[in-house]
Amino acid sequence: MSNDVSTLPSFRDLALTEPLLKALDDVGYETPSPIQAQVIPHMLQGKDVLGQAQTGTGKTAAFALPILTRIDLRQKDPQVLVLAPTRELAIQVAEAFQRYATHLKGFHVLPIYGGQDYSTQLRQLKRGAHVVVGTPGRVMDHMRKGTLNLDGLTTLVLDEADEMLRMGFIDDVEWVLEQTPDDIQIALFSATMPPVIRKIAQEYLTDPEQITIKVTTASAENIRQRFWMVSGVHKLDALTRILEAETFDGMIIFVRTKTATIELAEKLEARGYSAAAINGDMSQALRERTIAHLKNGKLDILIATDVAARGLDVDRITHVVNYDIPYDTESYVHRIGRTGRAGRTGDTILFIAPRERKLLGNIEKATKQRVEEMGLPSTE
Repeated sequence: MSNDVSTLPSFRDLALTEPLLKALDDVGYETPSPIQAQVIPHMLQGKDVLGQAQTGTGKTAAFALPILTRIDLRQKDPQVLVLAPTRELAIQVAEAFQRYATHLKGFHVLPIYGGQDYSTQLRQLKRGAHVVVGTPGRVMDHMRKGTLNLDGLTTLVLDEADEMLRMGFIDDVEWVLEQTPDDIQIALFSATMPPVIRKIAQEYLTDPEQITIKVTTASAENIRQRFWMVSGVHKLDALTRILEAETFDGMIIFVRTKTATIELAEKLEARGYSAAAINGDMSQALRERTIAHLKNGKLDILIATDVAARGLDVDRITHVVNYDIPYDTESYVHRIGRTGRAGRTGDTILFIAPRERKLLGNIEKATKQRVEEMGLPSTE
């Protein structure tokens, strides 16, 4: 893929609806990740998909966005069932659907899992849900009791199928597959493809599009990775402490949205730092001028979005700060690769809120390195 921002496919190119494009803009997604660019067109066409991809590649959006594009909001019975191995993942996937459907009036998604009050689930199922996300055992219970009616089902997603196999749920998964209508669309995602998963794909998927995403792992030996547990309101103070305590030459600070690049640049300038924003809305001429200033030392700090920093190669960058944690590990690997260039050492610092702790594990897997926790920087 070219580093030129203009050649990257956009979500608009993928024929997603306006409410979804607006929601993606709200959360700061600028361009599709590789798995999204490949899966979305096939799922929009109603094809079955067999996807091999790790957690952290952006696969939830890869199936959620085409599903939301095709959903019929007038139809109250479940049209989509997503099976996930754990209650945590079921909740996470349901929250993602909710986030992308924020401008779809009347949309309902329901997570169902063991350990949750049965009567609450029954009440919510009666009220109606367009998408149900659940663990295999609890979904099976509701189907057996007749409280989950899947007659109107159009799409079934098996998420992290190898995890469901590892946890002993594969018989439950097959039982659910047996009960669903024959002509539905099925998408199966798995990080690995053991024989049992391949067999299920052969048996239940019809002529699937096979998509494999190789996860980029960083060779980050010369990059020191640290994290600081800090929540939203305290981030600016935390960043100021780091700028006071760390010895740096050039620095890139990554944020999630274009608006945030400008807001943070203004706040840092007000504190006396030579900082500037770079984002996808800037003209190529202004972007090039800003990068030239960073290279020649007129500028020390660049606040960027992922897209704007693609292909950025500036030797004097000693520090990368992830002010907003990226949604996928691909982006993280790309971000930290902006430092430690040409054999030099580099420093990366990640701001992480307590509820984002799980994302830290994904990052450590992707970089094959522990990310050490920072103590409060001393400015002595």
